[in-house]
Amino acid sequence: MLKRFWCHSKGRSRGFTLIELIIVMTILGILATIAVPSYQRSVIKARETALAENLYQMRQAIDAHFADNARYPESLDDLIQKRYLRTIPVDPFTRSADTWETVAPEPLDTGEFAEGWVFDVFSGSDLVGLNGIPYREW
Repeated sequence: MLKRFWCHSKGRSRGFTLIELIIVMTILGILATIAVPSYQRSVIKARETALAENLYQMRQAIDAHFADNARYPESLDDLIQKRYLRTIPVDPFTRSADTWETVAPEPLDTGEFAEGWVFDVFSGSDLVGLNGIPYREW
């Protein structure tokens, strides 16, 4: 008669030992320390891309306003009222549409100022970009 062999030993429950659990937790910890900084950097890069696009769109609208009216807008709200922009975009770093900093036009060669108040726009964030340039200077 053939004997049957069982996969488990008698009286001993199957499971993981403490050493096996510690090894798995250590491996997971190492993987997490590698993944988290990479994730944070990718989030910052995504915000920087959104900031660059928002600045580009607002600057395009300012230039279009100047081309159509021969003067710069009085405020960013003028761009919305005259339908150059649908809304003022949200700054991805300050998370507000009210923190944009505007720059008035410089004097012309004749010494006179161009009409209007918004020549350029910058982020109101105090943070510095991954390229080392503050977001206020983008």
